[in-house]
Amino acid sequence: MSEQKREVYPVEVAGVKRELPLFEVAPGVRIAIINILGDTEMVQATSKELAKRLRDIECDVIVTAEAKSIPLLYALAVELDKPWVVLRKAYKPYMGEALHAETMSITTGEPQTLYLDEKDRKLIEGKRVILVDDVISTGSTLQGMRLLIDKAGGEVVAQAAIFTEGDRARWQDIIALGHLPVFTDNG
Repeated sequence: MSEQKREVYPVEVAGVKRELPLFEVAPGVRIAIINILGDTEMVQATSKELAKRLRDIECDVIVTAEAKSIPLLYALAVELDKPWVVLRKAYKPYMGEALHAETMSITTGEPQTLYLDEKDRKLIEGKRVILVDDVISTGSTLQGMRLLIDKAGGEVVAQAAIFTEGDRARWQDIIALGHLPVFTDNG
C-alpha cells in the first residue's frame, strides 16, 4: 500500500516552522490544518508570544472551547497567571446546571453545542474574559463562546488565536500571530 503525498502549506509562527497539511472541507475548498495536540514546541512558543500581546489587557479568566486549543489555553494561563475555563462539547451529569449555546463547526460541518460547567460559572460571572482558539476561521466557535460568556454574565474583553483564516478583513479585532488562506480550486 503506497502512501499518498498530501499537499502542505508552510508556515512560521512565533519562530516555529511547520508544514500544515491541506484538507478538503467542502467541494473545491481546502484549509491548512494546525493540530497543536502533542506539539509542545508550538504550544510553548505561541503561548509565550500571545502572552506578550495580551499582558496589558485587564482580564480575570481565559476561555476556550475543547479540544485542540486546550494545551494553548493551559500554557497561556501559566504565562498570564490567570485561571482558565474549557467550554465542553458534550454534557456530562457531573456538570450540573450547565449553560449551553449552539454553533456550527467548519471542521465537522455539523451544529455543535458548547457547555459551561456549573462549577466554572463563578469564574465567568461579572468577570473580564479573553477568548482563545487555535484557528478562527468562520467565527462560529467564537460566536458560541461569546454567547455562553454573555449568558454567564461575563464580559469578553479580547479574542486571541494562533491563526485567523479566510477573509483577513473580518478578523481585525482578533489578536493573532498569523493568517492562513483558504484554498479554492478556482484560485
